Amino acid sequence: MFELTPGLAIVAASDASSFGAIAWLFWKRHQDQERVLDRLRQASLDETRDLRQALAEFKLEVARGYASIGYIKDVENRLTAHLLRIEAKLDGAGA
Repeated sequence: MFELTPGLAIVAASDASSFGAIAWLFWKRHQDQERVLDRLRQASLDETRDLRQALAEFKLEVARGYASIGYIKDVENRLTAHLLRIEAKLDGAGA
């Protein structure tokens, strides 16, 4: 049978506490990294939202400044005519 000497018991307890401390350090480091990643993720989402809003405003400004009402009506009429042709084809295929 194996007998645990006092010196071996101290070494074993020391190793166990060392492993516990190392595990705690890894866990703490992981938690810190998760917090950093969450902050970066939120900053990235905020920046993306701001960029999308700026792009939408720029597109609107371009549309206001460069597209005439006549041209827009012409495009609308062409799109409507094309959609009506598609609808007629679909109605003909379904019958």
